[in-house]
Amino acid sequence: MEIKIDRQPSQSKLNELGVFDWAIWTKEVSKFPWTYDAEETCYFLEGDVVVTPEGGEPVEMGKGDLVTFPVGMSCTWNIRADVKKHYQFA
Repeated sequence: MEIKIDRQPSQSKLNELGVFDWAIWTKEVSKFPWTYDAEETCYFLEGDVVVTPEGGEPVEMGKGDLVTFPVGMSCTWNIRADVKKHYQFA
């Protein structure tokens, strides 16, 4: 299970995906465990985060990144700067 990151995707790709019509999630600096019941794709408008999958390597992500988290993945979110992101579950 891997986290897929598209760093600084083009505006046309974001428009094609309809990212700006997705719901918005915000969260302050914090650390918490999370398990994905469905695949999630999100686009970071703000933030600096390190997500560490169970038994895996930490992955850094933040503003301008388009990220896909696989269904069934358990991980720990470490939010280092407040997050604001568009998101959609598959």
